[in-house]
Amino acid sequence: MTQYAVTNPATGEVEKTFPTATDDQVRTAIEVAHRAFSDWRQSDVAARAALLNRVADLYAERREALAEIIAREMGKPLFQGGIEIDIVVSIYRYYAEQGPSLLADEPLSPSSGGSAVIRKQGLGVLLGIMPWNFPYYQVARFVAPNLMLGNTILLKHAPQCPESAAAMEQIFRDAGAAEGLYVNLYASNEQAATVIADSRVQGVSLTGSERAGAAVAEIAGRNLKKVVLELGGADPFIVLEDADLELAVQQALIGRFANAGQACNAAKRILVDRRLHDDFLDAFQQAVESIAVGAPQDDATFMGPLSSESALETLEAQVQDAVAQGARVVTGGRRLDRPGAWYEPTLLTDVTPEMRLFHEELFGPVAVVYPVDGEEEAVRLANDSAYGLGAVIHSRDIERAQRLAVRLEAGMVHINEGPGSAAELPFGGVKRSGFGRELGPDGMGEFVNRKLVKLASGTKS
Repeated sequence: MTQYAVTNPATGEVEKTFPTATDDQVRTAIEVAHRAFSDWRQSDVAARAALLNRVADLYAERREALAEIIAREMGKPLFQGGIEIDIVVSIYRYYAEQGPSLLADEPLSPSSGGSAVIRKQGLGVLLGIMPWNFPYYQVARFVAPNLMLGNTILLKHAPQCPESAAAMEQIFRDAGAAEGLYVNLYASNEQAATVIADSRVQGVSLTGSERAGAAVAEIAGRNLKKVVLELGGADPFIVLEDADLELAVQQALIGRFANAGQACNAAKRILVDRRLHDDFLDAFQQAVESIAVGAPQDDATFMGPLSSESALETLEAQVQDAVAQGARVVTGGRRLDRPGAWYEPTLLTDVTPEMRLFHEELFGPVAVVYPVDGEEEAVRLANDSAYGLGAVIHSRDIERAQRLAVRLEAGMVHINEGPGSAAELPFGGVKRSGFGRELGPDGMGEFVNRKLVKLASGTKS
């Protein structure tokens, strides 16, 4: 059975456990969400917007308490946890404000005469399977657009995030959501498979690993259910010879080490033109060595522990394998000698295709810098990956950067800034990074019935 528990990664101690749902509780959750959809689908759009705005208000009011929860659950420093809450607030506000216009009918001009519109309606009950690394943000970008569409939500959070999962469900209750609009479900993987197969459930969105995505997609495919998958990434961070060195170093540091490097769109492969490489490496090393590692509750902390002991062991194995095959540790490279899942901010070079680290996603505070001979090699190496989530280009020549952006096999490209996310910007990737989009207008374009309504020529409305 899946165990839902708060295991503090800063100490390794289990602080609280939560019971996994019974099969009866799972059946009841599906039923109440299905009943809620019958009414919610017919609700006034203004009422949906009002609910999302009230949810945003409550997140803002509870900002400090919510950040404290995830500091204990997965080790996020309080300052970064607060920023995550701010983004969540912006997401609920965005869909409350833009949702009505995004739901407006789209008129068509039929060649056969008459008139026609595309009317956008929800599909029904949706299952969200969410990860631990951004416990509130990942949920918000799935929930907000789909509630605005008129769908209802079953939410299976990561087993290490039961307290934040409960806090989110409480926010919806306190905002006045009807029973069944948003249901937190401490389900096992086997129970999640049962939910996906249920005829009343119309789709599933998963953010997580390739392995989890493939398993969910297989079950959904057998049951003809719509799926959105946001999976891993090995995002390139390209620094051309004409880049602003200070800006590139600053953005690479934040893009790689924020949230202890545990982000799907983090800057995981830093590709630097050889003409700038040595200067970049020296400056980047100094920046990495200046990272403040400490307790998540300490205001001075930039980087806390990894999320769990298992995450630390995986990262250790990847680094040790690379070093054994000739990779050079510029700085870091070791577990910290203290209780909990602590690892030094690490910088590696001389990583080659023979090493597993070259091909696998690094989900932790390890940066790899590669020298490249010009933009052609930068593009080739950037695209030499099974993943295609995001990418970054730093160059003072904006037209050149724009041309390179077109050639990168990625769902998102940022120029002269680090990787990031915003409520109004679509988020998603290609290749083994998944399919579908969240956020922005596209966030309301996945689990939607784009229904054609056609009036014959001469019909009076």
